[in-house]
Amino acid sequence: MGSKIQQKQHISATENFIKQHFASDSSGHDWWHIHRVRNMAMHLSVQEGGDSFLIEIAALLHDLDDWKLSDGENTSKTKIWLNKIGLSKNDTEKIEEIIEQVSFKGAGVVTKAVSIEAQIVQDADRLDAIGAIGIARTFAYGGNKGRLLYHPEVEPEMHNSFEEYKKTTAPTINHFYEKLLLLKDRMNTKTALKIAEERHRFMEDFLAQFFFEWDCKK
Repeated sequence: MGSKIQQKQHISATENFIKQHFASDSSGHDWWHIHRVRNMAMHLSVQEGGDSFLIEIAALLHDLDDWKLSDGENTSKTKIWLNKIGLSKNDTEKIEEIIEQVSFKGAGVVTKAVSIEAQIVQDADRLDAIGAIGIARTFAYGGNKGRLLYHPEVEPEMHNSFEEYKKTTAPTINHFYEKLLLLKDRMNTKTALKIAEERHRFMEDFLAQFFFEWDCKK
């Protein structure tokens, strides 16, 4: 695991690397998303426990190999980075395991986080996908991918496999029903659930207003 000084050095180096790597992202997965996820994960850790070093470095690296941002390479950028800064094989494997359990893979796909560290990072990432910032990020991602805002004839789909979920090109509003509104009830920790409840209500209010305006009601 290394000394506290070494851990701080690893965190600092990783933060600088991730800031640079995501500096020009316009999909809602920029440095500030990662910064918020890291801060939320550390807040949850104070309340829920877990190894704070593994939680922090996994939160910083959680999008580095994300399939949504992938350039098609099969090489693990995460493993390359962790080897570069000299983390042990044991810590590297733990961090990779945490990150592997973070992503949502479809409404019908079980994405259970096993360790408390994975549960916390998964909760922190999902909290940033809901509420006001979650709404903003959803439309940023949709625009980045060239998706329609909404199409009343395209129904949401509850994807039963990761492959189905990855292939979707549905309008952005559908994503609320296919993922975002499902996240509150999939939080792992009590602390995250409490935060999620308010953010969930905000999204429901937003959607009610969206459809009210879409239907040209006064």
